[in-house]
Amino acid sequence: MRPAPGEVLHFSEDPAITRFEPHVAATARQPEAYVWAVGADRAPDYWFPRQCPRAMAWATVETSPEDRSLLGPGVDRVHAIEYGWLEAMRTVRLFAYRFAAASFRPFGTHAHAVVATEPVAPLGPPEPVGDLLAWHEEAGIELRVLPNLWPFVDAVADSSLGFSGIRLGNARPRPSELHT
Repeated sequence: MRPAPGEVLHFSEDPAITRFEPHVAATARQPEAYVWAVGADRAPDYWFPRQCPRAMAWATVETSPEDRSLLGPGVDRVHAIEYGWLEAMRTVRLFAYRFAAASFRPFGTHAHAVVATEPVAPLGPPEPVGDLLAWHEEAGIELRVLPNLWPFVDAVADSSLGFSGIRLGNARPRPSELHT
């Protein structure tokens, strides 16, 4: 599930939204109110249940051979979740809302998302995303299911790989915190 040219997507478990109002997200690091969406390159970051903690790493042109080995042989992109979220990945009903990209502007230094500061209406009804595991497979993204995300996060976050972590506050505690 990716946007068509000239479109961006917003993923939600709510199939009844008819108008998106700018708001300050509970996880926001800035005080401005936005409607958030993503383009085709970052859509896979949202092929998950909304609250699912996930870590994503991918090879870039700057990635060193040593860091590339963290992904595994022949792998260009890895998404990782914890075992406790696997059933939700299989059963969640996720929807994609399409918007005209012209209503949004890039957000952040690396433009990982786009934002609108005015209310926006979807281009049509939301589309069921369907089988999230199948989307990962079709896109060639290796989905790793781990007992704990933090060893993976720690291995890739400061490497030369591209990295993103979403909802990491919902992940299990770091292994070092489990034994204290």
